[in-house]
Amino acid sequence: MTSTRAWVTYLSKVELPVLANTLRRINELTDSNNSTVNQLAGVILNDAQLTSQVLRLSNTVFYNQTRAQVGTVSRAITLIGFDAVKSMTISSLIVDSLLARSESPHLLKCLARALHAAVQARCLLPKRNEQALEEVFIGALLMNIGELAFWSCETDQARELEALLLKGEAIIDAQKTVLDTTFTEITRGLVEAWSLGPFIKDVVAAGQPNSKAASLVRHSVEMARLSEKGWRGAEMDRVLEALAGEIGESPATVRDQVRINADEASKIAISLGIPQVTKLMPGNRTIEDIPVAPKTDPVLQLEILRQLTHSLTDKPDINEVCQLVVDGIQRAVGMQRVALLMVDRTGAQLVPKKVTGPGTEPWREQFVLQRDGTGTLGCLLPHKACAIYRPDKLSETPEFDPWICQVPALTGPLWAKGRLVGMFYADNADVNAVPDQDQLTAFSHFVQHAQLCLTLLSH
Repeated sequence: MTSTRAWVTYLSKVELPVLANTLRRINELTDSNNSTVNQLAGVILNDAQLTSQVLRLSNTVFYNQTRAQVGTVSRAITLIGFDAVKSMTISSLIVDSLLARSESPHLLKCLARALHAAVQARCLLPKRNEQALEEVFIGALLMNIGELAFWSCETDQARELEALLLKGEAIIDAQKTVLDTTFTEITRGLVEAWSLGPFIKDVVAAGQPNSKAASLVRHSVEMARLSEKGWRGAEMDRVLEALAGEIGESPATVRDQVRINADEASKIAISLGIPQVTKLMPGNRTIEDIPVAPKTDPVLQLEILRQLTHSLTDKPDINEVCQLVVDGIQRAVGMQRVALLMVDRTGAQLVPKKVTGPGTEPWREQFVLQRDGTGTLGCLLPHKACAIYRPDKLSETPEFDPWICQVPALTGPLWAKGRLVGMFYADNADVNAVPDQDQLTAFSHFVQHAQLCLTLLSH
């Protein structure tokens, strides 16, 4: 690739065509009429991981200040608003699509900076309508999409650029040497090619922005970059003064506010399933060296169980019921990673149907159990009832995941006419904690609803 156009074409059609097409389709949904809401819900519900992340974000104070529990995508759109759910969807897609390809330090740093800037822009914007809030959030998140896209690709140019940066060469000079263009130019090309909208086009354009909101986004991105070296300094003072002028506050007030916002950005990163980037943010909230297991949420358990009961009173939809069960196990029981496996057409294997949680992308293809209990993962096969799996020293570690079979987990079987046809699996990855009896009981309640749905359908 020897030009901006060549890089834009390569990233759009070779490396990231699915992300490009999905973002383009979502950004075409501009009118919140009934058909558009259904279309957005359809995009989300087609991906279990995306559904889980949107629901998790929908229950954060950042988006949901009413604190009313949200258990379905349609409920999220109704309660929180179309634009907010669209914002969550784009955020989740960016994170999942890029991290599925690479977890290079450069990509993680760029993601941390983009998410920090997005939260800052949304929190600093003087309260307007919902659309304006989400517009600045997405604008800041995507302002450096060219750089994000580049570092997600395992290319010779990425390795060459990294080598030049390690030698201390100036960033822009290194980009021109290796790419024959710059990340800024690639970003402008992607914004155009992916139809990301006029606001983002204004944010990334050369020259002065056409609106105060676009200017706020630019300054938020610059402030996020500078904050990686601390909150003090001449450059930071200049940016904070500019932000203060844009929102009508004093620089001192803005300085206090951005520190609070940085902590909020860490919380959003955790909700998006990327806690590792919080170490790269300047907020007060940091991840401890030893992760803490998520806590159970009895109130949310009851809410989701009520929704499950309601789903079973009419014509039960197995996909909807199982998605609610997976979401309940993750969010209410307090398990980071959850999988639903069902018997394949041969009847010999249990294969993934729904997976969610950090680091579960490889599960979609490789988390396969033999129904006869043989193989590396045979130790996970549930027997007559839900149980806590406890690893032993003889357990092998599968190549696709360092924790499966090595950490405590919850397992639960699904039966049809006396045959094992599926199972739920849930663990907390590297968290050094064994699920307790309360978690097992709550897990069992959710699995029982999926079992009841199967039983009703079989009759």
